Amino acid sequence: MTDTQLPELSGRVALVTGASRGIGYGVAEALVARGDRVCITGRGEDALKEAVERLGADRVIGVAGKAHDEAHQAVAVERAMEAFGRVDFLVNNAGTNPVYSPMAELDLNVARKVYETNVISALGFAQQTWKAWQKENGGAIVNIASVAGLAPSPFIGAYGMSKAAMVNLTLQLAHEFAPDVRVNAIAPAVVKTKFAQALYEGREEEAAAAYPLKRLGVPSDIGGAVAFLTSEQSAWVTGQTLVVDGGLFLGAGVH
Repeated sequence: MTDTQLPELSGRVALVTGASRGIGYGVAEALVARGDRVCITGRGEDALKEAVERLGADRVIGVAGKAHDEAHQAVAVERAMEAFGRVDFLVNNAGTNPVYSPMAELDLNVARKVYETNVISALGFAQQTWKAWQKENGGAIVNIASVAGLAPSPFIGAYGMSKAAMVNLTLQLAHEFAPDVRVNAIAPAVVKTKFAQALYEGREEEAAAAYPLKRLGVPSDIGGAVAFLTSEQSAWVTGQTLVVDGGLFLGAGVH
């Protein structure tokens, strides 16, 4: 163990991007609860420090930076390797959706930013994790996509376009990284986070009425799904997109 490594604990090691709050935090929380050690990333230094303290500084580290920054991607994986000696699981959760606009009026520079953050960064983290550990030792990758990537949804077309690309990235990586690294995606519907607040704020009951289970998602719903896809119980599952949507797709589609 090097001077920078933390004491060995039960479980394997996960890197979860965009995990200082929301879905990413819920994922990290679920993995820590089963005994994994976790490296989380996020843009805000203070928020990241607070998340590490809540999750448990004895088994969690944080690396601040912008997901689309290649240097940050490399540093995050390097720090995880220094602290824990391995990176078994990668959860690509970091994402952005800075605009609500019909596609005909979408600023192309904004579209590029969304694609860069939501898709290219996921590929970059996958490349770094593959080179550092998974190529020789195996593991699993879970990409957080969205139901907006599976069906049209008003005014978030740029976001949906990027998440559709993430679903295809999942298929490509699953094919190329097999047989030792499994790659799957999760497509949530609306989860109650600050990120998705504009989709339900002030009308949560109305929004939830479209769901057969009559509620919106919460971060732990996605955390449980990630825990499954990074467990031995899913050892014969790869290249799949698991829809976690409270039954929304049983109805007329995305609302």
